[in-house]
Amino acid sequence: MPLVRTAELVTAARDTGRAVVAFNVITLEHAEAIAAGAERAGAPAILQISENAVKFHGGDVGPLAAATAAVAAASGARLALHLDHVESPDLLRAAHAHGFGSVMFDASKRGYGENVKATAEAVRWGHERGIWVEAELGRVGGKADEPPLDAHAPGVRTDPAEAAAYVADTGVDALAVAVGSTHAMTTRTAALDHTLITALREAVPVPLVLHGSSGVPDGELRRAVAAGMTKINVGTALNTAFTGAVRAFLEAHPSTTDPRRYLVPAREAMTGAVEGFLRAVAG
Repeated sequence: MPLVRTAELVTAARDTGRAVVAFNVITLEHAEAIAAGAERAGAPAILQISENAVKFHGGDVGPLAAATAAVAAASGARLALHLDHVESPDLLRAAHAHGFGSVMFDASKRGYGENVKATAEAVRWGHERGIWVEAELGRVGGKADEPPLDAHAPGVRTDPAEAAAYVADTGVDALAVAVGSTHAMTTRTAALDHTLITALREAVPVPLVLHGSSGVPDGELRRAVAAGMTKINVGTALNTAFTGAVRAFLEAHPSTTDPRRYLVPAREAMTGAVEGFLRAVAG
């Protein structure tokens, strides 16, 4: 099936009070697992490639983007291609040439004024090329290159009034907000602030995005969608499934040298994780 635009999936989800899940792609096996999991669940999904994943592949987004798009095109599921957590202006400008229908431009590490200025410029550039632009306000934290951050610390969470002003001043199409989750959680123990999610939904006219959803239990995710979250980002949960399956296989078969033997169960483990998140959010 041809690639679907992220804007189409997010708008459809928001109009029906549902959410669409976006999964991070690092390897070809990630993309294959996301497509297979979406087919099993009978649900749409977003395949997103982060700036960190691009760096892992030598700084060239082209090969991974082409492979991911090809996997999506061969799938029977409705899938979109998204460029995630982009800080580099050069990578932002590469989005259109490599088939991305959307970008998450991340200026959240900057002060508020600089964040607004840089994001507004990214939005203008994207909209001139038909690219849907997401941004972040607040501090989700937890990424490998960041100091530890308590998701419950004062000043970390997104303020509804500031969020409304930010959206008005930048023109973003969606807003990632800090409401109690963090990136890179390997246990599903995060407790979200659902009252804050509701307040943000009422204050902000664009769809809300939950980053760090790997650490959020199924029930919390469903409550978050009911409160107003429209795009749910999942990354670490796939890596946990992948690595766990590889480790288990190699412990049982320590003489194995053919990577295909352990990548098959790793891909299947990720497929199951994708299907589980899609069914949890849909339920």
